[in-house]
Parts: sequence; C-alpha cells; structure tokens
Amino acid sequence: MKDCMDSENLHRRLKKIIGQIQAIDRMVDEDVPCEDILTQINASKSALHKCGQIILEGHLNHCVRDGIEHGDAEKVIASFAKAIDNFSKI
Repeated sequence: MKDCMDSENLHRRLKKIIGQIQAIDRMVDEDVPCEDILTQINASKSALHKCGQIILEGHLNHCVRDGIEHGDAEKVIASFAKAIDNFSKI
C-alpha cells in the first residue's frame, strides 16, 4: 500500500479528521447548537471522503496499472470495480 500513495499526506489528513471528531464530541458536551455540530460532521465526512479518493487514485495509478501490465487484466479490473463499489458506499 505504501507504494500506492503518499502515506504521510494520508496520516496528516487522518490526524486532522481525528481532531475534528474529538471536537464534535466536545461540542455535544458543551451544548453547541445542532446546526453547528452537523456542519462539523459534514466537514469530517468530506475530509474522510477525500482520503478515500486519494487511496482510490493511488490504487488506480499503481496497483491497477501494474496489475494490467504484469498480471491478469480481467482480475485486476474486477478488483478495481469492487474497490469503486466499496468507495461509492461512503
């Protein structure tokens, strides 16, 4: 997996998301208005979605390309289709 993507970038993004989730948890305890909490939930969800995009793009550019060039193209394409299906459920 490390060959597929910029893991430092992903770790940085994920740490930010963890901070956002912790802030949301505090907001609930601090009786922050629902609209503000929902805004932060949406921001966290969008950030997590972007991580998925980065992973999917890395998978396509490295694993899928390598698999097609050096392996069983049909198997690789089926695997990629499954990855897209899983990502689309986010």
